[in-house]
Amino acid sequence: MLDERKLKDDGLSSRYIPNTQKQQETMLESIGLNSMDQLFDDIPDEVKLDRELNLPKPMAEHELLKHMRKMSSQNVNTEEYCCFMGAGAYDHYIPAVIKHMLSRGEFYTAYTPYQPEISQGTLQAIFEYQTMICELTGMDVANASMYDGASASAEAMILACSSKNKRKVAISRTLNPEYKDVIKTYAKFNNID
Repeated sequence: MLDERKLKDDGLSSRYIPNTQKQQETMLESIGLNSMDQLFDDIPDEVKLDRELNLPKPMAEHELLKHMRKMSSQNVNTEEYCCFMGAGAYDHYIPAVIKHMLSRGEFYTAYTPYQPEISQGTLQAIFEYQTMICELTGMDVANASMYDGASASAEAMILACSSKNKRKVAISRTLNPEYKDVIKTYAKFNNID
C-alpha cells in the first residue's frame, strides 16, 4: 500500500506540482518497479519511438499565441465563407445588448410561463417577439417559446402539413441528425411521410 505521507518530502508538494525524484522512486517501489521505463514494458519495442521527438525550440506564451494565430490563419473559416453544415451549430451573432437584457430581473422567471403574474417579463418579451415576426413576414400568427430546435422543427412540420392539408415533407440531409429523429417521431404518430 502506498503511504502518502512518504510522498510529502518537501513543503511544496501538492497535486498541482510535478513529483520530485524521491516521490517517483517511492511510487515505483510501492508497485514493485525499479524505473519509469518498466511502466511501458507491455508496449512492443517495434512501436516505441527510439529517437528524440523533433520539436521546435521552446516558446514564451506570447510567441506561442502568435505562432498559433499564424498557423490558424491558413485555415478556411466561417468568418469568410458560408457554412451550412454543423448539426445545428451555424454562424450566428449575439448583439452586445443581449448580456444586459439577460441580467434584468424581469427575465429571471420560469422558462415556461405557467403563472402569468410571476412571468410577466417573459410573456412581454414573447409577445413583442411574435408581433415583430408577424410584421416582418406578413404572417397572421407566429409561435415562440419552443423548448428546443428539434421540437420547434417538428412542430413547424405539423403546422405546415395541417395548414396545407399535406401528408409529405422533405428534410434536408444536412439537418442535425437529432432534429431528424424528433421530426420522424412526430411524423410517425401524425401519419406524415
